[in-house]
Amino acid sequence: MEMTNSPVIQVSHLSKHFNLEAGFFAKNKKTVYAVNDVSFCLERGKTYGLVGESGCGKTTTARLIIQMYKQSSGEIFYYPKSLPEDTSEFLNVENFSKKELKKFREKVKYVFQDPARSLNPRMTVFEVLTSGLKYSSMWKGKEEALKLAQEIIQEVGLKKEDLYRRPAEFSGGQRQRISIARGLIMNPDLLICDEVVSALDVSIQGQIINLLIDLRKKRNLSYLFITHDLKVACYFCDKIGVMYRGVLVEEAPAENLYKEALHSYTKLLFEGAKNLLSNSSLEVKTTLEEEVSCPFAHRCPKAREKCRRQMPELQTLDDGHKVRCFNY
Repeated sequence: MEMTNSPVIQVSHLSKHFNLEAGFFAKNKKTVYAVNDVSFCLERGKTYGLVGESGCGKTTTARLIIQMYKQSSGEIFYYPKSLPEDTSEFLNVENFSKKELKKFREKVKYVFQDPARSLNPRMTVFEVLTSGLKYSSMWKGKEEALKLAQEIIQEVGLKKEDLYRRPAEFSGGQRQRISIARGLIMNPDLLICDEVVSALDVSIQGQIINLLIDLRKKRNLSYLFITHDLKVACYFCDKIGVMYRGVLVEEAPAENLYKEALHSYTKLLFEGAKNLLSNSSLEVKTTLEEEVSCPFAHRCPKAREKCRRQMPELQTLDDGHKVRCFNY
C-alpha cells in the first residue's frame, strides 16, 4: 500500500461487482463491474477529485468508502484525526463493528447531489440539521444542539431565523448550503461531495465552491469531490483521479492535469469542457464484462492491438503523474 503524508482515507485495490438480473425468474445472471482495482490516497486538509462520465464508478467508489455498499475486494483504511500525523496506524473500515461504523460515519459525511430529495420536506431546517446528531455520540441536549445549529447555519451563509423554515422555502443553492451544514454539524474529518454543484446555475456553483474552500481553510477539512466537470475539478481540487468504466486511468495534481493531460480519455474530457467533442465521445461501452484490456481501447484513436488484449498498469512517472496507458 503506497503511503503519503498525513492521509485521512486510503483506498487500496478496490473493486465492486453487482449482480444484474433481467427479471425475478431470470436464468442467466449478468454482472456489472462497477469499480475495478481502484487505489488512491486522500490527504488531510486536501481535496481529491474523482472525475468521469456518468456510470464510470465514481459514486459507487464514494459509497463503498462509507460502506453503503460492501466491496467485492480491496481495502479501505481510515486514519482518525486523534492519531499522531507520523503514525503508521490505521483502521480497516471493513472490520468495523456496527458501533464503530456508526462513529466512522459521524466523521465521514456524505453530501448528496440533489438537496430537494435528500432533505425531508416535513422537517424544519433545525430538525434536518440535528436529527442525526440526536442519535450520535455527540448529543448534549436540545439547548446545546440549538446553539450549534445556529453557529453552523450562519457559517454556511444563512441566518439563525432560517432554522425554523422548511427546505421547500429555499432556492436550490440555499438548500445545498443546508445539506453542507448538516454534514458539518458533527465536525467531520471528511466531506464526500457527490456532484454538489451540477444541478445549480453557474453563478451559484461558484458561490458553493467558494464556501467549500472557506470551510476547508477554517476547519482543515478534507473533501472527496465527485464531478463530471473537469473545469470545476481543476479549480477546486488539489489532486484529480480520472475514472473510466470503473478503472482509474490517470491521476495528477490539478494544476498539472490541466496543462499536461496524458491519457486520451482525459484529453477527451477537456475537449468536452471546451465544446470540442470528437466522434469518439458518442459511444459508452457497457461494463457487463470484466476488464482484461485497456477500458478505453474501443474509443481511443491511438489504440494498438496490445491495448485490446492487455490491461496496462497504472504507472507513476518521474513527476508523480500517474497514467494507465501503454503509450507512456
